[in-house]
Amino acid sequence: MTASLPSAAVLGARAFAALDGLNRFTDEPGKITRLYLSPSHRQAAEWTKGAMEVAGLDAFIDAAGSVQGRREGAKPGLPAVLIGSHIDTVKDGGRFDGNLGVVAGVLAAQALRDAGIILPFALEVVAFGDEETVRFPTSLSTSSALIGHYDPAWLDSRDADGVVLRDALVAFGGDPSGVAALKRKPGSVKAYLEVHIEQGPVLESENESVGIVTAINAQKRARVRVSGEAGHAGTVPMKLRKDALAAAAEMALALEDIAAAHEQAVGTVGVFRPDPGATNVVPGAVDFTIDFRSPRNDTLASMDKAIAERFAAIAARRGVGLEITAYSQEDATPMAERLQEAFATGIARTGSNLSARRLPSGAGHDAMAMARLCPAAMLFVRCEKGISHSPLENMTELDAGIAIRVLLETILELARQEG
Repeated sequence: MTASLPSAAVLGARAFAALDGLNRFTDEPGKITRLYLSPSHRQAAEWTKGAMEVAGLDAFIDAAGSVQGRREGAKPGLPAVLIGSHIDTVKDGGRFDGNLGVVAGVLAAQALRDAGIILPFALEVVAFGDEETVRFPTSLSTSSALIGHYDPAWLDSRDADGVVLRDALVAFGGDPSGVAALKRKPGSVKAYLEVHIEQGPVLESENESVGIVTAINAQKRARVRVSGEAGHAGTVPMKLRKDALAAAAEMALALEDIAAAHEQAVGTVGVFRPDPGATNVVPGAVDFTIDFRSPRNDTLASMDKAIAERFAAIAARRGVGLEITAYSQEDATPMAERLQEAFATGIARTGSNLSARRLPSGAGHDAMAMARLCPAAMLFVRCEKGISHSPLENMTELDAGIAIRVLLETILELARQEG
């Protein structure tokens, strides 16, 4: 059944050629910056639509700016296995984040078409346009449109230049009034599969080309303000200080300790601002952020409790004030076990030297939204040094090909399960 499918080497070469084509479209010459609803996003959407059509998919750019393509199965109107990722980027981003998953879906569809394989379900590929949430204050808006969770208030939000999303969507060629109609009917999508670079160093450190995502981590973010007492750096004795920075630094180390105590959990202080921030002044206040994540909701709750208790104890001992204000929280999104097993089968059929390494995703993806519509699963692909959201983002052509071959074998496994 798979004898006429391309090898991983061929698929990798095709993927890199396609990525070169897609990544010509950018808002900033010399960089890859492709923001949602920008001119380069429109160009990339048109390119992707054309690539889908060449691969045998009936394709269109939808009302919210995503590109959707479909190839019917054994008979018209069957539920679909949907392969997706995104083509928007961060500012000065990398070549593979999101783009690889879209190209993988298109090339898989093309390979199945060329091999004359008729599936017992429809095959769809979707290139979402708003995963990175860089331009507008949205949250996975284009994939949320497909699951019927699009927030109408997003249409009235503005970017940093004051452009209203609704106006940008019209200028792009989209239709604000048509977004609600993008909602998929229950049962119309059998499964969602997403191929994505890992954006972390685990697979490379273990010399694994691919890995199966078990869950997209739960995460919580908060702003912390520590209020002490400013004073002269030369005249206030150490025992009499209420140094906000010293207290905040101890809290940052406490967060590190709490995260390290839980398997697969992480904790990060990303912003740290002392006030007044002068060389010869004991800091009177510090504002900092905390971001902590875990594959399990109960672990996140335990971390949250420990952070509150440890931070409060540090503040009390040092005689400083403490305010913790949460501003974002997401539950963990488990990936469907049946689809994880299908990926494992696909990996086994791709190469005897590959293992079905399982790992959580610390970053958010469109799969978080799609899992609310249908069973969802992700395949991670090794990337160099785990670097992402950067021009230094890199991976090998062979790893890209292996991932696409695994995707193909996984689709065929799902077809076998249909009987």
